[in-house]
Amino acid sequence: MTLTAPPRLLLVHAHPDDETLWTGGTIARYAERGVQVVVVTCTLGEEGEVIPESLRGLAVDEADQLGGYRVGELRAACTALRVTDQRFLGGIGRWRDSGMLWERPGTAGARPDAHPRAFAVGDREQQTSALEDVLREVKPQVVVTYAEDGGYGHPDHVRAHEITVAAVERVPEVQRLFYAVQSRAAVTAGLARLAEVEELPFDLPSPDEVASVDDDSITTEIDISGQLPAKISAMRAHGTQIKVWLDRWNNGDGIAAYALSNGIAQPVVDTEHFVLASGDPDGCANDLFGGLGPIGESVGNR
Repeated sequence: MTLTAPPRLLLVHAHPDDETLWTGGTIARYAERGVQVVVVTCTLGEEGEVIPESLRGLAVDEADQLGGYRVGELRAACTALRVTDQRFLGGIGRWRDSGMLWERPGTAGARPDAHPRAFAVGDREQQTSALEDVLREVKPQVVVTYAEDGGYGHPDHVRAHEITVAAVERVPEVQRLFYAVQSRAAVTAGLARLAEVEELPFDLPSPDEVASVDDDSITTEIDISGQLPAKISAMRAHGTQIKVWLDRWNNGDGIAAYALSNGIAQPVVDTEHFVLASGDPDGCANDLFGGLGPIGESVGNR
């Protein structure tokens, strides 16, 4: 397969902050190289827990205004990542965050009392058609979303996977579909580095408490060492959801970690990982566009 148009990358994420946590470095890397990057966000993240005490009034059990606030956070994060085209599936506020329950460390499940507009219980065909419309307009050669389990079981991540797979099957311009995953080896190494830090402000989990996949299943590893400052800036933009901690940090060097509202440490690593779900695997080991003709080669080597 060869690219017959400028390279376009489209990513489907469930909530504001997922684009940064799962794929922020990859987004920044390709945006820096002139790739047209489009981020599709499926909900406003209304059900998220709020970390700063001063903003607790936004939460669903208070004023229920968190979704609108997170739109601003998402826009700031996209600016940090150099994304100029971010869209909400079906229009802003069309589907609502479904929320989740922790079934065990690292694994989430659905809530029995999801909102009537919740994304995970919405009309799947309507959602697929809405995404299909975006794919036909943008015509990306490469699409990224979550794996079948949503990465860690969140029902909105699972639904994002389902509709992305279905929509991609209808749009022949898409040449590759990737699933964003976390490398078990990278997570284990990152946690080991954090274990050596004396003043880590977060609780340190064991590697098996962090969602990850066996590295034998990973087809693509993207070096984001040069984009770590952009990714960390984007993480900080999502201040209601993410706390960032840096140790001896200097423009990409040092140790970095983050935590969500549960206070569990997650390492910030210098690679992001993907599994090729469909498309020609030739050349994709270190580049989502690798092997897709002269344009794909230039994207990876710039």
